[in-house]
Amino acid sequence: MIRYSLLCDNAHGFEAWFRNSGDYDAQSARGLVSCPVCGSPVVTKALMAPAVATAEKREERQQAAAAVAAGPSPAAVPAPEPVTPGVDGTSSAALIPSDARYAELVGKLRELRAQMTANADYVGSSFAEEARKMHYGETDHRNIYGETNADDARSLLEEGISILPLPVLPDDRN
Repeated sequence: MIRYSLLCDNAHGFEAWFRNSGDYDAQSARGLVSCPVCGSPVVTKALMAPAVATAEKREERQQAAAAVAAGPSPAAVPAPEPVTPGVDGTSSAALIPSDARYAELVGKLRELRAQMTANADYVGSSFAEEARKMHYGETDHRNIYGETNADDARSLLEEGISILPLPVLPDDRN
């Protein structure tokens, strides 16, 4: 993976990850790379300093890891940064936060997930079935969480049943 600093023709700077330089070139040529702020498809690589491991950067990463381990800070949640979909409806560039910002965001997601699961009943793989029962009045309404596949989740939404995925944390994938 390679991280590029990019700049749109309206001088908005942002970062994006690509598998390799050829991937960037191919996506850019097809118009799939666009500015997440204004949506401009005219994007160029900005000047970048080489990634050099320094003691200062190592200390920043350690502090960020310690902040994540300590849990979320009581600071207010910042407004989300806008991301404009690419031509094919998918986001062509991801915004990569700084190490400290990343730690803060993961902490907020961890707090949100804990609040959601603490105030709900775990129903396991019968999530879709339980949601339907509540929606159609067969059981009392209550907060639930569990697992379901993408097809069942899509069907629930098509039936007008409100669902929300739990935030997936980096720890969940390791």
